Amino acid sequence: MTHSSPVRSNGGAVEGREALIGAKRFVRAGRVIPGTSLLPIPFAIASAILILLAATLTLDALASSRRIALPTWLSVGNIDDARAILGAILGPVSTVLALIFSVTLLVFSMAVSQFGPRLMHYFLRVRAMRVAIGLFLGTFLHSLITFVVTGRRGQTDFIPQLTVLTSILLVFASFCYLVVYNHHIALAIQTNNVLARIVEDLNLAIETFLQPRVVTTDTVFLVPSERSQGEDSIDSARRQCIAEGGVLQATTSGYMQRIDRTCIANTAERRDAVVCLQFRPGEFVIEGEILAYVLPSFKTAELSAAIYNAVKIGQHRTLEEDADFAFAQISEIATHALSPGINDTYTGLSSISCLSDAVRLFAALPPLNGAWQTKQGKIRLLVPPLPFARVVKTAFEFIRHAAADNPAVCLQLLHTCARLGPQLHNDEQREAILDQVEAVHEAVARSRHVAIDSGAIEEAYRLARDRLTGS
Repeated sequence: MTHSSPVRSNGGAVEGREALIGAKRFVRAGRVIPGTSLLPIPFAIASAILILLAATLTLDALASSRRIALPTWLSVGNIDDARAILGAILGPVSTVLALIFSVTLLVFSMAVSQFGPRLMHYFLRVRAMRVAIGLFLGTFLHSLITFVVTGRRGQTDFIPQLTVLTSILLVFASFCYLVVYNHHIALAIQTNNVLARIVEDLNLAIETFLQPRVVTTDTVFLVPSERSQGEDSIDSARRQCIAEGGVLQATTSGYMQRIDRTCIANTAERRDAVVCLQFRPGEFVIEGEILAYVLPSFKTAELSAAIYNAVKIGQHRTLEEDADFAFAQISEIATHALSPGINDTYTGLSSISCLSDAVRLFAALPPLNGAWQTKQGKIRLLVPPLPFARVVKTAFEFIRHAAADNPAVCLQLLHTCARLGPQLHNDEQREAILDQVEAVHEAVARSRHVAIDSGAIEEAYRLARDRLTGS
Protein backbone atom coordinates (compact mmCIF):
# COMPACT_ATOMS: atom_id res chain seq x y z
CA MET A 1 0.00 0.00 0.00
CA THR A 2 1.32 3.42 -0.88
CA HIS A 3 1.67 5.80 2.06
CA SER A 4 1.99 9.51 2.26
CA SER A 5 3.08 10.15 5.81
CA PRO A 6 4.51 12.68 8.16
CA VAL A 7 8.15 12.29 9.08
CA ARG A 8 9.62 13.50 12.31
CA SER A 9 13.04 13.30 13.88
CA ASN A 10 13.68 12.93 17.61
CA GLY A 11 12.39 15.94 19.44
CA GLY A 12 10.97 17.44 16.24
CA ALA A 13 7.40 18.39 15.50
CA VAL A 14 5.18 16.20 13.41
CA GLU A 15 5.09 17.47 9.84
CA GLY A 16 2.25 17.11 7.45
CA ARG A 17 -0.31 15.93 9.98
CA GLU A 18 -2.98 17.91 8.18
CA ALA A 19 -2.43 15.70 5.13
CA LEU A 20 -3.88 12.79 7.10
CA ILE A 21 -7.23 14.47 7.74
CA GLY A 22 -9.84 12.45 5.92
CA ALA A 23 -7.32 9.76 4.99
CA LYS A 24 -8.43 6.15 4.92
CA ARG A 25 -7.70 4.41 8.20
CA PHE A 26 -8.03 0.93 6.80
CA VAL A 27 -7.69 -1.01 3.64
CA ARG A 28 -11.43 -1.55 3.53
CA ALA A 29 -13.37 -4.72 2.89
CA GLY A 30 -13.09 -4.18 -0.84
CA ARG A 31 -9.51 -5.40 -0.52
CA VAL A 32 -10.14 -9.10 0.00
CA ILE A 33 -7.62 -11.73 1.03
CA PRO A 34 -5.65 -12.78 -2.06
CA GLY A 35 -7.22 -15.77 -3.76
CA THR A 36 -10.67 -15.39 -2.19
CA SER A 37 -12.39 -13.00 -4.60
CA LEU A 38 -15.41 -14.49 -6.36
CA LEU A 39 -15.15 -12.08 -9.28
CA PRO A 40 -12.11 -12.73 -11.53
CA ILE A 41 -12.62 -16.38 -12.54
CA PRO A 42 -16.42 -16.24 -13.12
CA PHE A 43 -16.16 -13.07 -15.18
CA ALA A 44 -13.19 -14.43 -17.12
CA ILE A 45 -15.12 -17.60 -18.01
CA ALA A 46 -18.25 -15.62 -18.87
CA SER A 47 -16.21 -13.28 -21.07
CA ALA A 48 -14.66 -16.22 -22.91
CA ILE A 49 -18.14 -17.67 -23.52
CA LEU A 50 -19.36 -14.31 -24.85
CA ILE A 51 -16.40 -14.20 -27.24
CA LEU A 52 -17.42 -17.68 -28.39
CA LEU A 53 -20.96 -16.34 -28.81
CA ALA A 54 -19.72 -13.54 -31.07
CA ALA A 55 -17.80 -16.03 -33.18
CA THR A 56 -20.74 -18.43 -33.62
CA LEU A 57 -23.19 -15.59 -34.35
CA THR A 58 -20.82 -14.34 -37.03
CA LEU A 59 -20.76 -17.78 -38.65
CA ASP A 60 -24.54 -18.02 -38.39
CA ALA A 61 -24.93 -14.58 -40.00
CA LEU A 62 -22.67 -15.64 -42.86
CA ALA A 63 -24.66 -18.85 -43.26
CA SER A 64 -27.95 -16.93 -43.18
CA SER A 65 -26.73 -14.67 -46.01
CA ARG A 66 -25.57 -17.80 -47.85
CA ARG A 67 -21.95 -16.70 -47.94
CA ILE A 68 -20.94 -19.98 -46.31
CA ALA A 69 -22.71 -23.31 -46.00
CA LEU A 70 -23.01 -25.14 -42.69
CA PRO A 71 -23.45 -28.93 -42.52
CA THR A 72 -27.08 -30.00 -42.73
CA TRP A 73 -26.91 -31.82 -39.41
CA LEU A 74 -26.25 -28.47 -37.63
CA SER A 75 -29.94 -27.74 -37.41
CA VAL A 76 -32.34 -27.28 -34.52
CA GLY A 77 -35.45 -26.71 -36.63
CA ASN A 78 -37.41 -23.52 -37.23
CA ILE A 79 -37.66 -20.33 -35.16
CA ASP A 80 -40.23 -21.77 -32.78
CA ASP A 81 -38.05 -24.83 -32.13
CA ALA A 82 -34.95 -22.70 -31.46
CA ARG A 83 -36.78 -20.34 -29.10
CA ALA A 84 -38.39 -23.26 -27.27
CA ILE A 85 -34.98 -24.85 -26.70
CA LEU A 86 -33.46 -21.60 -25.49
CA GLY A 87 -36.42 -20.90 -23.20
CA ALA A 88 -36.09 -24.36 -21.71
CA ILE A 89 -32.39 -23.71 -21.08
CA LEU A 90 -32.77 -20.31 -19.41
CA GLY A 91 -35.02 -21.50 -16.57
CA PRO A 92 -32.88 -24.32 -15.12
CA VAL A 93 -29.60 -22.52 -15.68
CA SER A 94 -30.74 -19.38 -13.83
CA THR A 95 -32.14 -21.53 -11.00
CA VAL A 96 -28.93 -23.50 -10.58
CA LEU A 97 -26.85 -20.31 -10.70
CA ALA A 98 -28.86 -18.86 -7.80
CA LEU A 99 -28.65 -22.13 -5.86
CA ILE A 100 -24.87 -22.32 -6.24
CA PHE A 101 -24.55 -18.96 -4.50
CA SER A 102 -27.06 -19.58 -1.73
CA VAL A 103 -26.39 -23.24 -0.92
CA THR A 104 -22.61 -22.91 -1.09
CA LEU A 105 -22.51 -19.93 1.24
CA LEU A 106 -24.87 -21.76 3.62
CA VAL A 107 -22.64 -24.84 3.66
CA PHE A 108 -19.54 -22.73 4.17
CA SER A 109 -21.20 -20.77 6.98
CA MET A 110 -22.00 -24.03 8.76
CA ALA A 111 -18.42 -25.21 8.29
CA VAL A 112 -17.06 -21.93 9.60
CA SER A 113 -19.23 -22.22 12.71
CA GLN A 114 -17.46 -25.51 13.40
CA PHE A 115 -13.88 -24.61 12.48
CA GLY A 116 -13.71 -20.89 13.28
CA PRO A 117 -14.74 -17.63 11.58
CA ARG A 118 -11.23 -16.74 10.38
CA LEU A 119 -11.08 -19.87 8.21
CA MET A 120 -13.71 -18.69 5.74
CA HIS A 121 -11.06 -17.75 3.22
CA TYR A 122 -9.99 -21.40 2.93
CA PHE A 123 -13.43 -22.32 1.64
CA LEU A 124 -13.66 -19.30 -0.63
CA ARG A 125 -10.45 -20.48 -2.29
CA VAL A 126 -12.20 -23.59 -3.64
CA ARG A 127 -11.66 -23.03 -7.34
CA ALA A 128 -14.44 -25.42 -8.35
CA MET A 129 -17.05 -23.05 -6.92
CA ARG A 130 -15.82 -20.10 -8.98
CA VAL A 131 -15.51 -22.21 -12.13
CA ALA A 132 -19.07 -23.50 -11.68
CA ILE A 133 -20.39 -19.97 -11.18
CA GLY A 134 -18.52 -18.82 -14.29
CA LEU A 135 -19.85 -21.67 -16.43
CA PHE A 136 -23.47 -21.16 -15.43
CA LEU A 137 -23.22 -17.37 -15.67
CA GLY A 138 -21.66 -17.62 -19.13
CA THR A 139 -24.21 -20.21 -20.26
CA PHE A 140 -27.09 -18.04 -19.04
CA LEU A 141 -25.80 -14.94 -20.85
CA HIS A 142 -25.06 -16.97 -23.97
CA SER A 143 -28.57 -18.45 -24.07
CA LEU A 144 -30.26 -15.15 -23.19
CA ILE A 145 -28.53 -13.22 -25.98
CA THR A 146 -29.17 -16.04 -28.42
CA PHE A 147 -32.86 -16.05 -27.44
CA VAL A 148 -33.03 -12.30 -28.10
CA VAL A 149 -31.40 -12.40 -31.56
CA THR A 150 -33.40 -15.40 -32.73
CA GLY A 151 -36.47 -14.25 -34.66
CA ARG A 152 -37.79 -12.51 -37.74
CA ARG A 153 -35.92 -9.47 -39.06
CA GLY A 154 -38.08 -7.84 -41.73
CA GLN A 155 -38.84 -10.53 -44.27
CA THR A 156 -35.95 -12.71 -43.10
CA ASP A 157 -35.92 -15.37 -40.37
CA PHE A 158 -32.67 -15.48 -38.42
CA ILE A 159 -32.13 -18.87 -36.83
CA PRO A 160 -28.59 -19.09 -35.33
CA GLN A 161 -28.31 -22.85 -35.67
CA LEU A 162 -24.66 -23.10 -34.62
CA THR A 163 -25.15 -20.74 -31.67
CA VAL A 164 -28.18 -22.66 -30.36
CA LEU A 165 -26.22 -25.92 -30.56
CA THR A 166 -23.38 -24.22 -28.70
CA SER A 167 -25.83 -23.26 -25.94
CA ILE A 168 -26.90 -26.89 -25.67
CA LEU A 169 -23.27 -28.00 -25.38
CA LEU A 170 -22.58 -25.36 -22.73
CA VAL A 171 -25.55 -26.56 -20.69
CA PHE A 172 -24.26 -30.12 -20.94
CA ALA A 173 -20.75 -29.06 -19.85
CA SER A 174 -22.12 -26.90 -17.00
CA PHE A 175 -24.25 -29.65 -15.49
CA CYS A 176 -21.42 -32.18 -15.83
CA TYR A 177 -19.13 -29.80 -13.98
CA LEU A 178 -21.83 -29.36 -11.33
CA VAL A 179 -21.07 -32.94 -10.24
CA VAL A 180 -17.37 -32.10 -10.01
CA TYR A 181 -18.23 -28.98 -8.04
CA ASN A 182 -20.33 -30.94 -5.52
CA HIS A 183 -17.46 -33.41 -5.12
CA HIS A 184 -14.98 -30.62 -4.33
CA ILE A 185 -17.33 -28.96 -1.84
CA ALA A 186 -17.89 -32.27 -0.04
CA LEU A 187 -14.12 -32.71 0.28
CA ALA A 188 -13.48 -29.09 1.29
CA ILE A 189 -15.59 -29.20 4.46
CA GLN A 190 -14.15 -32.44 5.86
CA THR A 191 -12.11 -31.86 9.00
CA ASN A 192 -9.00 -33.79 7.95
CA ASN A 193 -8.92 -32.01 4.61
CA VAL A 194 -9.26 -28.59 6.25
CA LEU A 195 -6.38 -29.42 8.59
CA ALA A 196 -4.30 -30.78 5.72
CA ARG A 197 -4.71 -27.58 3.70
CA ILE A 198 -3.76 -25.37 6.64
CA VAL A 199 -0.76 -27.58 7.46
CA GLU A 200 0.35 -27.36 3.85
CA ASP A 201 0.17 -23.56 4.00
CA LEU A 202 2.00 -23.62 7.33
CA ASN A 203 4.80 -25.77 5.94
CA LEU A 204 5.14 -23.42 2.97
CA ALA A 205 5.30 -20.44 5.33
CA ILE A 206 8.00 -22.13 7.42
CA GLU A 207 9.96 -23.15 4.32
CA THR A 208 10.26 -19.50 3.35
CA PHE A 209 12.58 -19.11 6.35
CA LEU A 210 14.77 -21.89 4.95
CA GLN A 211 15.32 -20.15 1.65
CA PRO A 212 18.65 -18.35 1.28
CA ARG A 213 17.94 -14.84 2.48
CA VAL A 214 20.04 -13.11 -0.13
CA VAL A 215 19.12 -10.05 -2.14
CA THR A 216 21.10 -9.90 -5.35
CA THR A 217 21.50 -6.38 -6.69
CA ASP A 218 24.47 -4.06 -6.93
CA THR A 219 25.24 -5.08 -3.37
CA VAL A 220 24.53 -8.49 -1.89
CA PHE A 221 22.77 -8.62 1.47
CA LEU A 222 23.06 -11.58 3.80
CA VAL A 223 21.59 -12.59 7.13
CA PRO A 224 24.13 -11.82 9.89
CA SER A 225 23.53 -15.23 11.49
CA GLU A 226 25.30 -16.73 8.49
CA ARG A 227 28.34 -14.56 9.21
CA SER A 228 30.61 -13.97 12.15
CA GLN A 229 28.89 -10.83 13.36
CA GLY A 230 27.52 -11.49 16.86
CA GLU A 231 24.09 -10.99 18.35
CA ASP A 232 25.42 -8.25 20.62
CA SER A 233 26.23 -6.05 17.63
CA ILE A 234 22.72 -6.61 16.22
CA ASP A 235 21.13 -5.61 19.54
CA SER A 236 23.47 -2.66 19.78
CA ALA A 237 22.44 -1.50 16.30
CA ARG A 238 18.77 -1.73 17.29
CA ARG A 239 19.34 0.27 20.46
CA GLN A 240 21.29 2.92 18.57
CA CYS A 241 18.52 3.25 15.95
CA ILE A 242 15.89 3.70 18.66
CA ALA A 243 17.99 6.17 20.61
CA GLU A 244 19.32 8.30 17.76
CA GLY A 245 17.26 7.50 14.67
CA GLY A 246 14.59 9.53 12.96
CA VAL A 247 11.01 8.33 13.32
CA LEU A 248 8.49 7.26 10.70
CA GLN A 249 4.92 6.98 11.92
CA ALA A 250 2.27 4.62 10.60
CA THR A 251 -0.38 6.43 8.58
CA THR A 252 -2.97 3.66 8.71
CA SER A 253 -4.10 0.93 11.08
CA GLY A 254 -4.07 -2.74 10.15
CA TYR A 255 -2.00 -5.88 10.05
CA MET A 256 1.51 -5.88 8.69
CA GLN A 257 1.15 -8.22 5.72
CA ARG A 258 4.36 -7.99 3.74
CA ILE A 259 7.75 -6.27 3.81
CA ASP A 260 9.74 -5.74 0.62
CA ARG A 261 13.15 -6.16 2.26
CA THR A 262 14.94 -5.87 -1.06
CA CYS A 263 13.58 -2.39 -1.69
CA ILE A 264 14.35 -1.11 1.82
CA ALA A 265 17.82 -2.64 1.93
CA ASN A 266 18.79 -1.29 -1.48
CA THR A 267 17.56 2.20 -0.66
CA ALA A 268 19.32 2.17 2.70
CA GLU A 269 22.56 1.07 1.03
CA ARG A 270 22.40 3.86 -1.52
CA ARG A 271 21.78 6.41 1.25
CA ASP A 272 24.32 4.79 3.62
CA ALA A 273 21.63 4.43 6.29
CA VAL A 274 20.12 1.81 8.63
CA VAL A 275 16.37 1.11 8.83
CA CYS A 276 14.93 -0.51 11.96
CA LEU A 277 11.31 -1.66 11.55
CA GLN A 278 9.25 -2.01 14.71
CA PHE A 279 6.74 -4.61 13.48
CA ARG A 280 7.01 -7.98 11.81
CA PRO A 281 4.39 -9.46 9.45
CA GLY A 282 1.31 -10.50 11.40
CA GLU A 283 1.47 -7.77 14.04
CA PHE A 284 -1.22 -5.11 14.26
CA VAL A 285 -0.11 -1.54 13.61
CA ILE A 286 -2.02 1.39 15.08
CA GLU A 287 -2.08 4.64 13.13
CA GLY A 288 0.39 7.09 14.63
CA GLU A 289 2.63 4.40 16.13
CA ILE A 290 6.31 4.35 15.31
CA LEU A 291 6.65 2.21 12.22
CA ALA A 292 10.42 2.50 11.73
CA TYR A 293 13.56 4.29 12.85
CA VAL A 294 16.12 5.59 10.37
CA LEU A 295 19.75 6.17 11.24
CA PRO A 296 21.16 8.78 10.71
CA SER A 297 18.03 10.77 11.48
CA PHE A 298 18.62 13.48 8.86
CA LYS A 299 18.13 10.86 6.12
CA THR A 300 14.65 9.94 7.32
CA ALA A 301 12.88 12.06 4.72
CA GLU A 302 14.97 10.57 1.91
CA LEU A 303 13.99 6.99 2.84
CA SER A 304 10.40 7.59 3.92
CA ALA A 305 8.77 7.02 0.52
CA ALA A 306 10.70 3.80 -0.09
CA ILE A 307 9.84 2.44 3.36
CA TYR A 308 6.14 3.25 3.12
CA ASN A 309 5.91 1.71 -0.35
CA ALA A 310 7.76 -1.42 0.79
CA VAL A 311 5.48 -2.06 3.76
CA LYS A 312 2.03 -3.46 3.04
CA ILE A 313 -0.58 -2.96 5.76
CA GLY A 314 -4.07 -4.40 5.35
CA GLN A 315 -7.23 -5.38 7.15
CA HIS A 316 -6.52 -9.12 7.14
CA ARG A 317 -3.69 -11.30 8.37
CA THR A 318 -2.26 -13.39 5.56
CA LEU A 319 0.14 -16.31 5.31
CA GLU A 320 2.39 -14.53 2.84
CA GLU A 321 5.11 -13.86 5.44
CA ASP A 322 3.25 -14.69 8.66
CA ALA A 323 3.96 -18.25 9.81
CA ASP A 324 2.59 -17.43 13.26
CA PHE A 325 -0.86 -16.95 11.72
CA ALA A 326 -0.90 -20.50 10.38
CA PHE A 327 -0.18 -21.84 13.87
CA ALA A 328 -3.02 -19.66 15.17
CA GLN A 329 -5.45 -21.06 12.59
CA ILE A 330 -4.80 -24.68 13.56
CA SER A 331 -5.04 -23.72 17.22
CA GLU A 332 -8.37 -22.02 16.48
CA ILE A 333 -9.76 -25.22 14.94
CA ALA A 334 -8.80 -27.14 18.07
CA THR A 335 -10.26 -24.48 20.37
CA HIS A 336 -13.56 -24.46 18.49
CA ALA A 337 -13.68 -28.25 18.51
CA LEU A 338 -13.16 -28.34 22.28
CA SER A 339 -15.81 -25.72 23.04
CA PRO A 340 -18.88 -26.95 24.96
CA GLY A 341 -21.14 -26.32 21.97
CA ILE A 342 -19.19 -28.68 19.68
CA ASN A 343 -17.22 -30.96 22.05
CA ASP A 344 -15.24 -32.69 19.29
CA THR A 345 -12.26 -34.17 21.09
CA TYR A 346 -11.01 -36.06 18.05
CA THR A 347 -10.54 -32.87 16.04
CA GLY A 348 -8.68 -31.34 18.98
CA LEU A 349 -6.32 -34.32 19.12
CA SER A 350 -5.74 -34.19 15.36
CA SER A 351 -4.96 -30.48 15.54
CA ILE A 352 -2.36 -31.04 18.27
CA SER A 353 -0.68 -33.72 16.14
CA CYS A 354 -0.47 -31.31 13.21
CA LEU A 355 0.90 -28.57 15.44
CA SER A 356 3.56 -30.84 16.89
CA ASP A 357 5.06 -31.54 13.48
CA ALA A 358 4.93 -27.86 12.53
CA VAL A 359 6.67 -26.88 15.79
CA ARG A 360 9.34 -29.50 15.10
CA LEU A 361 9.90 -28.06 11.64
CA PHE A 362 10.11 -24.52 13.00
CA ALA A 363 12.57 -25.61 15.70
CA ALA A 364 14.90 -26.94 12.99
CA LEU A 365 15.25 -23.49 11.41
CA PRO A 366 18.62 -21.77 11.74
CA PRO A 367 18.62 -18.92 14.25
CA LEU A 368 17.15 -15.78 12.71
CA ASN A 369 17.81 -12.33 14.11
CA GLY A 370 15.95 -10.29 11.50
CA ALA A 371 19.02 -8.36 10.35
CA TRP A 372 20.19 -7.81 6.78
CA GLN A 373 23.67 -6.58 5.99
CA THR A 374 26.05 -6.06 3.09
CA LYS A 375 28.90 -8.33 2.14
CA GLN A 376 31.15 -5.93 3.96
CA GLY A 377 29.20 -6.49 7.19
CA LYS A 378 27.28 -3.21 7.31
CA ILE A 379 23.77 -3.59 8.71
CA ARG A 380 21.11 -1.97 6.51
CA LEU A 381 17.80 -3.41 7.72
CA LEU A 382 16.50 -4.71 11.05
CA VAL A 383 13.16 -6.52 11.32
CA PRO A 384 11.80 -8.05 14.57
CA PRO A 385 12.30 -11.84 14.28
CA LEU A 386 9.64 -14.42 15.12
CA PRO A 387 10.79 -16.06 18.38
CA PHE A 388 10.34 -19.78 18.93
CA ALA A 389 8.67 -19.10 22.28
CA ARG A 390 6.03 -17.00 20.52
CA VAL A 391 5.26 -19.83 18.09
CA VAL A 392 4.91 -22.36 20.91
CA LYS A 393 2.61 -20.02 22.81
CA THR A 394 0.43 -19.47 19.73
CA ALA A 395 0.28 -23.20 19.04
CA PHE A 396 -0.61 -24.53 22.48
CA GLU A 397 -1.80 -21.78 24.83
CA PHE A 398 -5.45 -21.47 23.77
CA ILE A 399 -5.78 -25.23 23.40
CA ARG A 400 -4.49 -25.60 26.94
CA HIS A 401 -7.08 -23.11 28.20
CA ALA A 402 -9.91 -24.96 26.44
CA ALA A 403 -8.75 -28.43 27.50
CA ALA A 404 -8.23 -27.98 31.23
CA ASP A 405 -11.16 -30.32 31.97
CA ASN A 406 -10.45 -32.74 29.12
CA PRO A 407 -7.93 -35.40 30.24
CA ALA A 408 -7.54 -36.86 26.75
CA VAL A 409 -6.40 -33.54 25.29
CA CYS A 410 -4.16 -32.78 28.29
CA LEU A 411 -2.52 -36.17 27.85
CA GLN A 412 -2.02 -35.47 24.15
CA LEU A 413 -0.41 -32.11 24.94
CA LEU A 414 1.99 -33.66 27.45
CA HIS A 415 2.90 -36.57 25.16
CA THR A 416 3.45 -34.12 22.30
CA CYS A 417 5.82 -32.02 24.39
CA ALA A 418 7.68 -35.15 25.47
CA ARG A 419 8.07 -36.31 21.87
CA LEU A 420 9.30 -32.88 20.85
CA GLY A 421 12.03 -32.93 23.49
CA PRO A 422 14.65 -34.88 21.47
CA GLN A 423 13.85 -32.74 18.38
CA LEU A 424 14.79 -29.43 20.04
CA HIS A 425 18.17 -27.82 19.48
CA ASN A 426 18.88 -25.43 22.34
CA ASP A 427 17.91 -24.54 25.88
CA GLU A 428 15.68 -21.66 24.75
CA GLN A 429 13.48 -24.04 22.77
CA ARG A 430 13.36 -26.57 25.58
CA GLU A 431 12.42 -23.87 28.07
CA ALA A 432 9.56 -22.68 25.86
CA ILE A 433 8.11 -26.21 25.65
CA LEU A 434 8.72 -26.84 29.35
CA ASP A 435 6.69 -23.74 30.23
CA GLN A 436 3.72 -25.27 28.42
CA VAL A 437 4.24 -28.59 30.20
CA GLU A 438 4.22 -26.89 33.59
CA ALA A 439 1.14 -24.86 32.65
CA VAL A 440 -0.75 -27.99 31.56
CA HIS A 441 0.19 -29.77 34.78
CA GLU A 442 -0.92 -26.81 36.88
CA ALA A 443 -4.24 -26.57 35.04
CA VAL A 444 -4.87 -30.29 35.45
CA ALA A 445 -4.05 -30.09 39.17
CA ARG A 446 -6.91 -27.61 39.61
CA SER A 447 -9.39 -29.93 37.91
CA ARG A 448 -10.92 -33.10 39.22
CA HIS A 449 -10.19 -36.23 37.23
CA VAL A 450 -10.70 -39.89 38.02
CA ALA A 451 -7.71 -41.75 39.40
CA ILE A 452 -6.83 -43.54 36.17
CA ASP A 453 -6.70 -40.25 34.25
CA SER A 454 -4.75 -38.48 36.98
CA GLY A 455 -2.19 -41.29 37.06
CA ALA A 456 -1.71 -41.22 33.30
CA ILE A 457 -1.34 -37.43 33.30
CA GLU A 458 1.24 -37.52 36.08
CA GLU A 459 3.22 -40.17 34.22
CA ALA A 460 3.11 -38.13 30.99
CA TYR A 461 4.16 -35.01 32.93
CA ARG A 462 7.21 -36.74 34.42
CA LEU A 463 8.21 -38.13 31.03
CA ALA A 464 7.96 -34.70 29.41
CA ARG A 465 10.01 -33.07 32.19
CA ASP A 466 12.68 -35.76 32.00
CA ARG A 467 13.08 -35.36 28.25
CA LEU A 468 13.11 -31.58 28.34
CA THR A 469 15.45 -31.18 31.31
CA GLY A 470 17.70 -34.09 30.45
CA SER A 471 17.30 -35.60 33.91
